[in-house]
Formats: sequence, C-alpha cells, structure tokens
Amino acid sequence: MQFPVTVIDQLDEAQLAKWHDFYGLNADRPRFEEEGIWRRTQQEETASNSGWTGEGDARRRIVHYWHQYGLVGTTAAPSLAMTEMYLYHSVAAPRDEIEEAWEQNHTMLADGGWKQVGWGRYELGDLRVHLIRLEEHPEDLRAGRRLPADYEVIDTTFTSVNTFPPRAVRRRPWEVLTHGVRVKDTPGEPVYADDLAQLTDFLPFQVEAGCGLSYEAGIPPLHRLHEIYHVNEIEDEELRKGFTFILAPGRDPLLAEMFLDTENKVCELSDMYRACFDAEVTPALRALKRMEEAGHLVGPFITNNFDALGARAGFQEEFMRHYDQRIPPVTFHPDAKALVVIGLHADRRWVAKRARAVGLKVFLVDPEGFPRPDGSWFAYPLEAPQSGDVVVRQTAAVAIGELERLLNPS
Repeated sequence: MQFPVTVIDQLDEAQLAKWHDFYGLNADRPRFEEEGIWRRTQQEETASNSGWTGEGDARRRIVHYWHQYGLVGTTAAPSLAMTEMYLYHSVAAPRDEIEEAWEQNHTMLADGGWKQVGWGRYELGDLRVHLIRLEEHPEDLRAGRRLPADYEVIDTTFTSVNTFPPRAVRRRPWEVLTHGVRVKDTPGEPVYADDLAQLTDFLPFQVEAGCGLSYEAGIPPLHRLHEIYHVNEIEDEELRKGFTFILAPGRDPLLAEMFLDTENKVCELSDMYRACFDAEVTPALRALKRMEEAGHLVGPFITNNFDALGARAGFQEEFMRHYDQRIPPVTFHPDAKALVVIGLHADRRWVAKRARAVGLKVFLVDPEGFPRPDGSWFAYPLEAPQSGDVVVRQTAAVAIGELERLLNPS
C-alpha cells in the first residue's frame, strides 16, 4: 500500500485551474480536506435502529475520517491524489463480543499481510494501524460517561505515513458524541404549492443549498458515504428502505475491508471526493447566479455541500457543515425577505429556524421522494416544515428553471 494514492491521473489545464481556484491552498476554505463523522449508539431514543431493549444495551460505534488531497508530480501533468489518510474506528460492546472481535481483527491483520512493528501496531507499506483495547475509554472518563461494567472498547486508528492529525481533529468525534442523539422536529402545517410563484412577492431571497443541487450534478447522495464506511445496514437493499445501525464488533465490515482488501478499500475512500471534483456546475446553479446578477437573489450562498459547485458557479459560499459547532453562525442579507432551501432534509435545520426567527419567509424545494428500482415512488418527506412555510415538491432543476422564467418572462 503506497501513498500518495492517485485519484485522477494527469490533470488537464482546466482541471488544474479548478484545483488551484477552488480546492487548493488559495481557496476560500480548505477544500483539500475531506472529513466525516458518524456516531451510532444503542439507547432508548435509537431503539428502532439500534435494537436497544434495556439499560444493559449500550453498544456504540464511532467512525471518523479526515483525508487530505493535493497535486502530485508525474512525468507528464500533475495528478490529483490522496496525500494523507486518517481513519478512526471505536467500538464499545460486552466483553465477550470484544474478545471475539479482538481475535478476529488480529486474524484478519495476519491474513491481510500486515507486519507487526510494536505492541498493537502494524504496517502495510505506507499505511499504519494501531489497535488498543480498553476497559474504560479516556474520553468516557473525561465526559463522565459510564458504560456497563461488563463492557470494553476497541479503538482502531489507520494513518498513512507521516500523517499527524491535530488533537482538535482527533477529539472531534467525541465532542460530537456529547451533543447527544439528534431529536426529530415536529412538523407544522406548511402550504404546498405547484411552483415558486409565491416567492415573487418576497424578493430578494437567499438560498440554502442541500444535496439536491449536487445530486443533479451527478454527485452521489450522502448514503454513498454510509455504504463506503458501513454506517448502517439497509434492511431492503432493492428498495433501499429501512436500516439498522452496524454495532456488532465481530468482523466489522469496514475493518474487514481495510485489513483484507486494503489497497482497493483505500482507493474507494476517495470516491466521493473524485465525484465532487469531476462534477460540473448545473443549469439550476447557473440560473440562480443569473438571478443574483439581476438583483433577485442576495448572498451569501448558504451551503451544506462540500463539492464547491456554488463557488464554481460564482457565489460567495457560507459553509454550514461544521462538526465543532452545533449551530454555526449564519449571515442573512439585510435586504433578504425569504430563504429558499433546496434539497435539504434533516441535518441542517438550524438555518431555516434562524431565518424564521428574523422574519424571513421559508420556501422548501424538494420532491419528497425518489423512484425505486422497480419504477414505483418511494416517499421521503421533509422532516419538519413549519406552519407558514411553502413546500414545492419539485427537483431543483424544474423549480429553479420555472422561477427564472417567472422572473424573466422574455
């Protein structure tokens, strides 16, 4: 296993310009970093997904990745590569399950050709892994959390050679854990409309972009990351309906792939970053930019997306996906009269809440579902549109295209 790991070989001039302008060190934020955190806990609030039955059930699984990308010279044009990799996995479970998992992990390390270089430390080329088994986790002690007496923890950390994440990065998943389980909002009684025609009475407007705009650019939805890092197990794969948390420590699918099929798995870890870099600005984003130029839309462009498509369309982005802040600050333009939320479900509801608090009318654009493989429709309703909101059940391409025709009928 050698680093750097090529993501796109020999970039052309347009790709190099894209990197330098929007992803490299000159970008407005560090888009050369890719990060994700999932914490899955077995407790009463998660019983339907975690299998919790009582106080003795306290299984936990944390997955955190923090990868770095950059340009690497070749004999021809530079290549885009994953230059540093950091993957942290922590699992808590009853001692007998931990014992079995501990043995399985070491068997898989041997089968995968890893070389032991110290107590709990192994190498495979340029990749390092450190396994540690704990009766009590230091972060639990720090936070005053108590696991059941018969529970233990295994921490597994993968790092590429010469990769040293800052302490603030390494502690981030534990800070997220202290936030507790996300509580679903209670929906109100929004108005459902055929299009965004009502928005013409609330100009200018601001935008909060979710994955709807990215999906239309060919970027996989976020559940692709759930598949790569094995966060959930889908109950009906064909219909992609229902899921349970992956909590059992024995032969964890993510660790199994990292131990046994290391090179292919590490290459797969860059799939989402490659898709974001390859994607092109969509017609809907170009239409929104023309609305900004016409004075109908004001900035900043509030986004939860890490693909840089908003910036590449010419917007000043205000990035919301901050793991170290539960409610990041939001800048509402003093002239804005409405907020249009495009293709965003539950995870960043605070922007709309703040918009309502300052008197903005909230419009939500989302088809509230998607076609199943068999051609039927799978309903995926918005979690909590509120009374006074307007919901338009359309894709971004359709809703924004129609809005532009309403605003510019010629």
